[in-house]
Amino acid sequence: MRRAELGVVELVEPAARLAGTLRVPGDKSIAHRALILGALADGESVITGLPPGEDVRATVACLRSLGVRLSPVSPSPARGEASGWGLRITPLGFSTPHGPLDCANSGTTMRLLAGVLAGSRVSATLDGDASLRRRPMARVVEPLRKMGASIESRDGHPPLVLTGTALQGRRHLLSVPSAQVKSALLLAGLAARGPTTVVEPAPTRDHTERLLVAMGADLRVQSSPPPLGEGQGGGFQGVVIELRPSHRPLHAIELAVPGDFSSASFWMAAAALRPGWS
Repeated sequence: MRRAELGVVELVEPAARLAGTLRVPGDKSIAHRALILGALADGESVITGLPPGEDVRATVACLRSLGVRLSPVSPSPARGEASGWGLRITPLGFSTPHGPLDCANSGTTMRLLAGVLAGSRVSATLDGDASLRRRPMARVVEPLRKMGASIESRDGHPPLVLTGTALQGRRHLLSVPSAQVKSALLLAGLAARGPTTVVEPAPTRDHTERLLVAMGADLRVQSSPPPLGEGQGGGFQGVVIELRPSHRPLHAIELAVPGDFSSASFWMAAAALRPGWS
């Protein structure tokens, strides 16, 4: 394969042999959620195997600006932890930040923190770089407003100006499957009065639900019946997630973030293309 870029031609020859063992970075989606839920828990959580990317560092920086204490710890490859870095999370209760929370280019950071801050007692502005400011946030903002959240936006785009207020749990019917929107609503539901239910038209990644259950939340997941007018045999695979309020706070966890399957898939595909090697 030849690739021409800025006058440079790069020739890539097929490998005669492909074998070895490698450790991929930690899963970014799990890392975001573990850090945020750790900041909401009762007690110190330890999260290791964090990936090196800027998105996760944006979440860490925002949590620090909200008053969460995060101190470095070292991952332990001997325990099978992914390569990366780790943090000990000491929740101190959120405090109003001195300036906008910079989500950089991380839409996940912005959407998840919008859910968390909507029901908090602090006021904050979620902002990001020029690219993030062009991304639509209405699919998060509108359902949060229906729960009672006070959020101002620029025609449905960042920055998002949130004033924490009391929320009321409700049933959300998502028209488009989105793990980030679902997660934002569940995070808001932690602070809401009454149950919060999210109905997905199709399953999405369930890291948030798994972490919530592991940390003691009263959460239930079941299959959804097909929408009115659709037959039972249409292959509809909707999911209903119900989060009920609890008088007990989330308990702290120790988590080694597993390797990112998406990153591993490239190497798996490469090995599969060379019969006899792995």
